Amino acid sequence: MVTSPRTTAPASTGRVADKVCIVTGAGSGIGRAIAHRLAEEGGLVLCADVSAGTAETTAREIREAGGTAEGRVVDVSSSAETDAMVAAAVELWGRVDVLVNNAGVNLPGLLHEVPDDIIDRTLDVNVKGQLYGCRAVIPHMLVQGGGSIVNISSVNGLVSEPFLTVYSASKGASVMLTKGVALDYVKQGIRCNVICPGWVDTPINHAHAELLGGLDHVYDTIDSFQPIGRPGHPREIANVALFLASDEASFMTGSVVTVDGGMTSQ
Repeated sequence: MVTSPRTTAPASTGRVADKVCIVTGAGSGIGRAIAHRLAEEGGLVLCADVSAGTAETTAREIREAGGTAEGRVVDVSSSAETDAMVAAAVELWGRVDVLVNNAGVNLPGLLHEVPDDIIDRTLDVNVKGQLYGCRAVIPHMLVQGGGSIVNISSVNGLVSEPFLTVYSASKGASVMLTKGVALDYVKQGIRCNVICPGWVDTPINHAHAELLGGLDHVYDTIDSFQPIGRPGHPREIANVALFLASDEASFMTGSVVTVDGGMTSQ
C-alpha cells in the first residue's frame, strides 16, 4: 500500500491573495479542503453548503486559523439561492474572482431501478447547480475583466462504473459545461476548467462502496482499479483546485484535469 502524502499546510505564498472565492459544498470532503486551501493562500472565502452547521463550521475553522471566511446556506439546485449566494459574496467583498462548483450528490443504483426523484436530485444538484453557479458569476466576472471557474466533475465523467449510470451522466455534463463556458468567455478573460477526481476518501462514495461489497473491501482491493494503491485525500484535490484558481494557471481554460491515481490511464 502506498503511504499517505503529507497533509499539513505549507507556508502561504499568497497564491490567491485577496481574491474573492466561492466554494459550494464547502461543509465537508473535497469542498471543505478546497475552502481551507484557498484561505491558506490569502483568499476571501464564502463557504456555501446546503447544511447550515457545516458551512459555518468550515468558515469558523478558517477564521480560527487566521483566514477570512463566511458561511452561507445554499441549495445549488435553486437558481434563486445560487444567485443570492453570488450577490452575498459581492456585497461582502465587492467582487467575485473564483467560483468552485463542488457541490454534488452520488446516489447509485441500477438504472431501471432508479426512481424519478433520484434522477431529478442528481441532475438538479450536479448539472443545474453548476450551470446556475456559472451563470450567476459570469456577469460579475465580465465587468471585472476576468475570473476563474473550477468545476468538480469525476473520473465518472470520462469513464463509468457499475451502479453509476445517472451519476456518470451528470458528471459528463460537467465536463462539457466546462468546455462550453471556456470557449464562450475566453476572450473576456474568464477561465473555466474541470477536475475529475478518482476515488477519494470522502462520505459521498460510501453508498457506492456498499454496492461493491463495503468500504473495507473497496480499500483492500483499490489497486485493482486505482493503480496508486490508495484512495485520494481531499487536500490532494484541493491543491489542484488552488492551482486552477490562481494566476499560475493563466494559460489553462477548457482543460479536463484528471486527479485519479492513474485510474483512467489503464
